Amino acid sequence: MSDFLHMGGYALYVWASYGLTLIIVLITLITTLSGERATERRVRRLLRREQK
Repeated sequence: MSDFLHMGGYALYVWASYGLTLIIVLITLITTLSGERATERRVRRLLRREQK
């Protein structure tokens, strides 16, 4: 297990890459979901205006 975690001397680069990838994926997910919610609110507001 220790050999796996050390990655043949490249552990810093490998784990930093995994961490950065995870952070980027989470940021992308969060911004996408918040943008989707904002778009839904905008559409609902426009639909209410049309109904009046």
